[in-house]
Amino acid sequence: MIDKIKELIGEAQAFTTDNKETLDAFRIKFISKKGLVNEIFAEFKNVPNDQKKDFGQVINTLKNTVEEKIKSIQEALEAKEESNGFFGDLTRPGTPISLGSRHPISLVKNQVIEIFSNIGFNVSEGPEIEDDWHNFEALNFPAHHPARDMQDTFFVQMNPDQLLRTHTSSVQTRYMENNKPPIRTISPGRVFRNEAISSRSHCIFHQVEGLYIDKDVSFADLKQTLMYFTKEMFGKSKIRLRPSYFPFTEPSAELDVYWGLKTETDYRITKGTGWLEIMGCGMVDPNVLKAVNIDSNEYSGFAFGMGIERMAMLLYQLGDIRMYFENDVRFLEQFKSNF
Repeated sequence: MIDKIKELIGEAQAFTTDNKETLDAFRIKFISKKGLVNEIFAEFKNVPNDQKKDFGQVINTLKNTVEEKIKSIQEALEAKEESNGFFGDLTRPGTPISLGSRHPISLVKNQVIEIFSNIGFNVSEGPEIEDDWHNFEALNFPAHHPARDMQDTFFVQMNPDQLLRTHTSSVQTRYMENNKPPIRTISPGRVFRNEAISSRSHCIFHQVEGLYIDKDVSFADLKQTLMYFTKEMFGKSKIRLRPSYFPFTEPSAELDVYWGLKTETDYRITKGTGWLEIMGCGMVDPNVLKAVNIDSNEYSGFAFGMGIERMAMLLYQLGDIRMYFENDVRFLEQFKSNF
């Protein structure tokens, strides 16, 4: 009987399979209620007393061998299933990766950069946390100007001389300090103003400001540059310049483009006039040139600035500026084709 059990041990040790059904049949054969191990245990009472010790050891060896074999094969089969489940059928076509999209603000900004790059403007950038000199003083803001007040500007509480920049003109100040004329640069970036958030305004928005300084620069150069821009950006070349005031330009103007009155939307966004304001501009004030050590008797220049959100709202016919800051995937997916 012991020899028969040893044969069964050898059979269990040699057993192998990669099939669950075959493994289950092996288990039933050996360790089910009617399996061989229980049948052999039932014969234990008939074994002579002097052989019971050896008989019991051999039966335990058989049982342990069968259980270990079943466990090891089960683990191997489960690992194989997990591997197949994770990687799947490697011969199948791969799952397409969803195409991302640029933010509409980035799309418009890149378009503006490209338009001005074609006529020689480079791109300059600067810090969003600025000091009073670069944001106000060097740009000819007098000490009593309302833009210095807390109602318009976010000051850094730890240092009253520091603030969140209110325009990217501060980048132009830094650029003029570190570069000699001729200067031809645009400064795109995020700016901050303490304004109530609504469908038409936000405390965070983006600007692109331009600067051109050289000898004999005139207001006519400014006008022709802006006519070129409006034609490339909006497909409209009819513009008008209205007198305005900015501390850092003299004379100053607001640029309107004739948008037309073809649709109901045109009436709404132009308030029935057909004209739409898109930017401020003007000739650089001599005091600004003096502040950055540029000889205003030898050099002159013009500057302009526009809001990117405003242009994006026009181009994409959006009625709420807050949509740009909510990161709604459903909104952003609409701009995949504009990548």
